[in-house]
Amino acid sequence: QAFLAARAKKTPLTLCPGAPPETMAAAYAIQDAAIALDGRRVGGWKVGRIAAELVDRYGSNRLTGPIFADEIFDGSAGQRPSMPIYAEGFAAAEAEVLLCLGEVGTRDYDIVSVRDCVTEVRTGIEIASSPFAAINRNGPAVTASDYGNNKGLVLGPAIPGWREIDLIRMPVELAVDDVRVGAATMETMLDGPFGSALFLIRTLRARGIAIPPGTWVSTGAITGIHEVGPGQRVEALFDGNIRVGCSITG
Repeated sequence: QAFLAARAKKTPLTLCPGAPPETMAAAYAIQDAAIALDGRRVGGWKVGRIAAELVDRYGSNRLTGPIFADEIFDGSAGQRPSMPIYAEGFAAAEAEVLLCLGEVGTRDYDIVSVRDCVTEVRTGIEIASSPFAAINRNGPAVTASDYGNNKGLVLGPAIPGWREIDLIRMPVELAVDDVRVGAATMETMLDGPFGSALFLIRTLRARGIAIPPGTWVSTGAITGIHEVGPGQRVEALFDGNIRVGCSITG
């Protein structure tokens, strides 16, 4: 309730409200309660990486959080949507590959077969923002408890021929106010974007959460987590020629 109130009133939190969750199960219980209280439709899920030194403690190398449908914006035809953040909290932009899931069903997927339920692959930018400025410094369970630190998603242009190309080696750059702040390939992302989709399907099933067709998966930061503030412009460049951008507002 404290996280929801801070988000609704756009007021910062200086401390984690209540007792910080110590496990991912406890974090997802808080997240589930928040989604139910929020009442908005979930249009997708972000997947983030858990630091290697914390994997044994938390029992996972990734975490997830909801992306609400009313915070998903189209940036596929040169549009640069205005993406709000919590200016007195934490805010960052991340270049990510986005997967659109079709009919997932009850099939038991692996890293290869999970591609069968992906209907589209797009470029994109995740906006990570929370009223709690220290959210990422308090461990992955706290991050997950506040919607996984998500505040929106920009859907960029599709990646053509994604089934045939070597997607994981595609070069990706991110610039803030025309200054390049990160560059990498998806080789930095554990087992890549399809590994994120596999993690998400298994995690949501374990939580009893349905995955309707059309669900977006924001698969994880490629070039890093780049902090941003109101008035800045963000642009991600994929494969040297596919661009997606947005502006940041408070």
